[in-house]
Amino acid sequence: MNKHILVLNGPNLNMLGIREPGVYGEVSLPQIEKHLSELASSQNVELTCIQSNHEGVLIDTIHAAYGKMDGILINPGAFTHYSYALRDAISSVKLPTVEVHLSNIHQRESFRHVSVIAPVADGQIAGFGAHSYELGFTALMNILKKAR
Repeated sequence: MNKHILVLNGPNLNMLGIREPGVYGEVSLPQIEKHLSELASSQNVELTCIQSNHEGVLIDTIHAAYGKMDGILINPGAFTHYSYALRDAISSVKLPTVEVHLSNIHQRESFRHVSVIAPVADGQIAGFGAHSYELGFTALMNILKKAR
């Protein structure tokens, strides 16, 4: 494997497929991770997928990625809108990072329009359901290829 990508999922994403399927879709997180793993494997990329409902676990995982991972694909869930600690963790490790969201956060409630993660991410993909992860992975791989 020539690249190792960390895929992080924040609070409530373990409930995908059950929680508000009209907003988030009917695909479960294990299904998303399986599809991403197959895509990554076809490109000789290793994935480590972590989901946590706890901010500190996500922060510790980001810190542990320093010097070990090549990039981060993150769906911070609700932490998107207020977790300056998560933002600072991403900023501190200086790894290429793509933020993904299943729903279009800019078309939803006004409190969801702001991402505190976006300013420290290389880009954001939102609104394409489970396909957002594949688009985010592809974008991250393009960033890593340019960084060579």
